[in-house]
Amino acid sequence: MRKNFFLKIQVLCLLVFLSGIAIAQNKQRTYKSYELKNEHLVVNTNDGQYLIKFYNKNIVETSFIPAGERFNAESHAVVLKPEEVKAKLTDSKSELTYASSGMKVLLNKSPFQISYSYKGNQLISEKRGYFASNEYENIEFNLDSTESLMGGGARVLGMNRRGYKLQLYNRAHYGYGTHSELMNYTMPLVISSKCYAVHFDNAPIGFLDLDSEKNNTLAYETLSGRKTYQVIAGGTWPEFMQEFTDLTGKQALIPRWALGNFSSRFGYHSEKETRETVEAFKKDSIPLDAIILDLFWFGKEMKGNMGNLEFLRDSFPDPKQMMADFNKQGVKTILITEPFILTTSKRWDEAVENKVLGTDSLGNPFKYDFYFGNTGLVDVFKPEAIDWFWNIYKEQINNGVGGWWGDLGEPEVHPSALQHVNGSADEVHNIYGHQWAKLVFEGYKKDFPNQRPFILMRAGAVGSQRYGMIPWSGDVSRSWDGLKPQTEISLQMGLQGMAYMHSDLGGFAGDNLDDELYVRWLQYGVFQPIFRPHAQEAVPSEPVFREAKTKALAKKAIELRYRMLPYNYSLAHENSVSGMPLMRPLFFEENNRKLFDVSETYMWGDAFLVSPITDAKAIEREVYFPANNSWFDFYTDQMIEGGSSKKVDVVEDHIPVYVRAGSFVPMAKLVQSTVDYSSKHIDLHYYHAGTVAEGHGYLFDDDGQTPDAFEKGNYEKINFTSRADKKNLTIRFDSEKGTNFSAVDREFELIIHNIIREPRKVKLAGKKADFSWNAQKNLLSVRVKIKSGDANTVNVKF
Repeated sequence: MRKNFFLKIQVLCLLVFLSGIAIAQNKQRTYKSYELKNEHLVVNTNDGQYLIKFYNKNIVETSFIPAGERFNAESHAVVLKPEEVKAKLTDSKSELTYASSGMKVLLNKSPFQISYSYKGNQLISEKRGYFASNEYENIEFNLDSTESLMGGGARVLGMNRRGYKLQLYNRAHYGYGTHSELMNYTMPLVISSKCYAVHFDNAPIGFLDLDSEKNNTLAYETLSGRKTYQVIAGGTWPEFMQEFTDLTGKQALIPRWALGNFSSRFGYHSEKETRETVEAFKKDSIPLDAIILDLFWFGKEMKGNMGNLEFLRDSFPDPKQMMADFNKQGVKTILITEPFILTTSKRWDEAVENKVLGTDSLGNPFKYDFYFGNTGLVDVFKPEAIDWFWNIYKEQINNGVGGWWGDLGEPEVHPSALQHVNGSADEVHNIYGHQWAKLVFEGYKKDFPNQRPFILMRAGAVGSQRYGMIPWSGDVSRSWDGLKPQTEISLQMGLQGMAYMHSDLGGFAGDNLDDELYVRWLQYGVFQPIFRPHAQEAVPSEPVFREAKTKALAKKAIELRYRMLPYNYSLAHENSVSGMPLMRPLFFEENNRKLFDVSETYMWGDAFLVSPITDAKAIEREVYFPANNSWFDFYTDQMIEGGSSKKVDVVEDHIPVYVRAGSFVPMAKLVQSTVDYSSKHIDLHYYHAGTVAEGHGYLFDDDGQTPDAFEKGNYEKINFTSRADKKNLTIRFDSEKGTNFSAVDREFELIIHNIIREPRKVKLAGKKADFSWNAQKNLLSVRVKIKSGDANTVNVKF
């Protein structure tokens, strides 16, 4: 829900990179000749060929094929089909240039060097480019000495990750806190403060060196595979996000219920316990949309049962009826699955017979020990294994399962000697979770085409968002140190396309009973993508099992989450069409170098500025308010001018949250489950300030469950526009209705904030309208009815 001024003031990432890039060049490589083909430029050198092609005017791909090797065109990450770009080739004695209207590739012939610029601004250049060492294949670049570097997947290193050498090997970090160099989700992707990215389009494990030697060098090291990378640029951060997610795929719009509250723990041991938990939420009138069953749904003990993948009837005597009963209450059942089939499980013989497991060098099932027992691993790349695994999912979906949790999908233990159908474990380790999500996502498309999947997974790769993957930040410490880095992790992953990165609310690892920590984590959870408390069971993660005061504060946070459904769902829609993350770093807002280090305060969509409380017994919090804006305290309506940091008071029942002046915030009536949600009656809050001449927002609505509803025309989008001067405020409602959307008449309670004196008159559609004005709170309220597909206007005269 961006406003025009957001696009105009948006960081023009051009001012922070005026210092030059180091001029180190590859003296061993010599230029020979070039050939221009329809889809790419071929540059011949003494030791191989460069293939250079444009995907569009802002994305260029470069591949190096060493002499004697063949080009591998297969990418797991890229889905964009190259556009017909009018790229101009210019050849001179000393250099070759290949340029679109946005990106220019400059090849210096002697000494040999390739560099990239965007609209006249230098971005990056190859240093030695591709070279092979004893252990790795490498691609090396020169960096600008001033740029901050982000990316590399999920880490806890601070927003600027320059100076680190990052291992590219997905691995769980149990109980992490304020520092983690290796986590479940690693990505060969670096994003610069200069508003460009370099994506190394290759699967095998390796390293991403972000100038660890402090010699202005970016390097990619890998065991094997493609020597291919894309450079992606944008003039603004929204442009960059659009380009990157065009290249790697847009996140499918999640089902609306997934924005509700989850009941989850490690774990529910029986149908009786599961039913009692759902009933407890209902009894306390705490909204609930899903319950997650951890590994006890298929076994009484943690060890020895993984791979059963069927309900244990001793503990769950009638799971189909249980799930049917939950569905009637608007509560989805989500099951955990893992890709490990233990030799002691009920399905071991079946898995061996169907040849669905990774193998040893002789083709036999590869067996090895890990925490849960002696196991094999499903080869999710193998067609037979895909069919076998999906049929298990399909059976449970038909029984009533509403979503899936894929755990241990790094894979957690993945011996190098294990062979997959498409390569060794080390060659495919980092894309295993990605392929697993693809398996489930495409299974739904084939067999359940009218149902949006819910796919919660701990590991993936570049582009996993297009398979609907919802990642979480792993087994975080249940501590203040565990809460502190969660904003950094989500902001970084949003920049890398994974907009639904979230945390186990309240923390996972450890039996720490800290009610203040628990409440603060849930209050933050209102303004992060998925609201899912989850933890080891010794200390309950569910609010219904906490003491009275904690329960009441948690309930208040959950109720706010449900009231914000219209805003959050519209935000989810925006992500699905533009790639803009739900959580956004402050450097999206203004050109301030210091903001590249800030993660403790962030934007939730375009309207909200959020600053979680991450210290015990805090009484104040320093918050930076972005410049060129006025900000309203979401709870008190106090107005603060942007452009500086301010210490704000901290209270018990909420964290500091502010709303940008000129914003529209649609809010819903409270419901027990999203199954009862209706967009027919909406409270629409508008935050008026004399400094804002124009504001924009929208409400997106569809049935909340049909895949590609927007693309199919089964939607309505109500656009809100404000225009103001000293004497008038005009708010216009315009309906944009999809061709297949059934008409819905709506009623808005328009609540205008910061109206400091009673209006002389209010008109609705040109006619005098009734209104109410609260002099104590400076609130003006007007009831507005909208017929589907129509427009309406409210005019306030001061």
